[in-house]
Amino acid sequence: MSVTSRREVIRALALGGTGLLLSPLSCLSAANGRQKKLGVALVGLGYYSTDLLAPALQMTEHCYLAGIVTGSPAKAERWQKQYNIPDKNIYNYGNFDQIAHNDSIDVVYVVLPPSMHMEYVVRAAKAGKHVWCEKPMAMTVRECQAMIDACKDNKRTLAIGYRLQHEPNTKEYRRIVQNGLLGKVKTVQCEAGYRENRTDHWKQKKEMGGGVLGDMGVYAIQGVRLGTNMEPLSVVEAKISTIRPEIYRNGLPEIVEARLAFPGGVMADLKTSFAENINFLDINCEKGSIKMAPYQGYSGNQGTSPLGEIKFTYQVPWQQANQMDEDARSIMEGSKMVAPGEEGLRDIRVVEAIYQSAEMKKEIKLLV
Repeated sequence: MSVTSRREVIRALALGGTGLLLSPLSCLSAANGRQKKLGVALVGLGYYSTDLLAPALQMTEHCYLAGIVTGSPAKAERWQKQYNIPDKNIYNYGNFDQIAHNDSIDVVYVVLPPSMHMEYVVRAAKAGKHVWCEKPMAMTVRECQAMIDACKDNKRTLAIGYRLQHEPNTKEYRRIVQNGLLGKVKTVQCEAGYRENRTDHWKQKKEMGGGVLGDMGVYAIQGVRLGTNMEPLSVVEAKISTIRPEIYRNGLPEIVEARLAFPGGVMADLKTSFAENINFLDINCEKGSIKMAPYQGYSGNQGTSPLGEIKFTYQVPWQQANQMDEDARSIMEGSKMVAPGEEGLRDIRVVEAIYQSAEMKKEIKLLV
């Protein structure tokens, strides 16, 4: 099915509906005659796995919840009963490598604090499993590259959990930009954040990958990169601050603002915050502006442009189901991942440059 025809399927299913938008992949399964589903093991059973990924895996056409990896016996027992998971598909962090001998698990989805991503992606690849990894991809560019290399060396695929790159509203504004339907992009502004009131989560611990920049900041970085359809040349300036130093200690960023320079003199301003609810993307072009608000919500992004409304509707957790179905199909067909490891590395390169710019108070050039 072509990109255009798939887009029309999505549009037809979504128009006028507030109900669940079925995965466009469901339209393909009967035609392809596939019976095989990929078995997915979730590594880490926190909020995202519990409230979003596991329910989403009950909706998917091309993959299913086959196993879990957890350090909590109580969680293991609860999940086993709820999802009827066989004993042989339940692992802990000590015996994780034995997953290599389990043919019912095809994909390992790493949903852990960022400080643990590299270890478990590498171990999963060495165990012969395809890997999906939540964002931020890792703590450093070096770690990202090690993850990419491990998957390539073991001939396994690696995808980063950028649900928005699979999402129809995001695809629509990207289509407008990529095809120059409003002329050249002039400037972009993107803000992503929410009020994070937890005080003892990994997001408040530097050694675990905490701070807003690696978490919500990646959404803002994605916004300006996808909104310009280009890679940044430099971080012109950046500022890190906190209004709650008792929570975000020792310079751990609660609020980050940065300006990025792109080819052709295009400038982009981004802001990310754990102190306030902010959620929009403005793409200002020669012939008008695309305005997405909310830009990155679970229940559906929406926006407007001179070409019309951008509003495909669906319910939580359709985004996650759609993401996993598309990634599963890429594995089954041997096609390119929508958001491979290299995409996660690009964002972490910008994250590192923003930190450097804020610390050194100067422009930091990026490798192109």
